[in-house]
Amino acid sequence: MNDLGIKIYADGADINEIIKMSKDNFIDGFTTNPTLMARLGITDYLAFAKEVLSHVKEKSISFEVFSDNLDEMYRQALILRDLGDNVWVKIPVTNTKSEPTYDLIHKLSNEGVKVNATALFTHEHIEKVYGALNPNVSSIISIFAGRIANVGQDPEPTMQFAAELTKEHPLVETLWASTREIFNIVEASRTNTDIITVPFSLINAYHKDFGKDLDEFSLETVKMFYEDAKKSGFSI
Repeated sequence: MNDLGIKIYADGADINEIIKMSKDNFIDGFTTNPTLMARLGITDYLAFAKEVLSHVKEKSISFEVFSDNLDEMYRQALILRDLGDNVWVKIPVTNTKSEPTYDLIHKLSNEGVKVNATALFTHEHIEKVYGALNPNVSSIISIFAGRIANVGQDPEPTMQFAAELTKEHPLVETLWASTREIFNIVEASRTNTDIITVPFSLINAYHKDFGKDLDEFSLETVKMFYEDAKKSGFSI
C-alpha cells in the first residue's frame, strides 16, 4: 500500500483503533500525547500505556512525559523507557516557561533512552535538538509541519533542512507531525522525511481514496450529493 518510501505512524489514543492498526502492515508505529489521551477520558496514564504495549509488542510507540519540571520529566522518562524496548519517550522542546530541554534530551539520549523530541517548529529547535542527541542511539525529531503550515508558512523547507542535517546518522529520524491531509504524506516523502504520523481518520481515508481516478471520485461525490438530497426529502 505504501510505496512512498516513508514510515507511517498512526497517531491517536483509541485503544481499539491501536489494536486494529497494530495488525496492519501499512502501519510502522504509533504516537500519542497527553492531549489525545485526555480527549478520550483516559485518567490512568500507566495503565493505558501498559494496555497498549500488551498489544503493540514490536512496532515503535511514543509516550510523552507530562511534567513541567525538568527533573520530574527525567524521572517520568525513565519509567516510560522501562515499559518496553519499543518505547520512544517524547520530550517537548521546552516546558511551559520556555525553559529548553536540550540538556535533558542530551542526558537521556546518552543514557540510552530512545528520545522522541517533540513540538519542534524552527531551524534553531532542530539544530539544538540534533546537537543534543547521541547519534548512536535511536531517536526521533518531531517537527510540527502541519502547524507551521497553519501560520501561512511552507513547512517543506524546514523538513528538508532537518533531513539534510541528519542524513549521516540513520538512527536519528525526522518526523512530519500534525498531519492535516493525505497529501502531506506525499510532501513528507519528497522532503526525505523518515516518518509521518497520521491521525487514525486520515489513515482510513488513505486506504479508501489514495490513487483513486479523479473522474471516478467526481462521480462518487455527485452521487453522494444526490442521495443525501433524496434522504432529506428536499423540494424547491
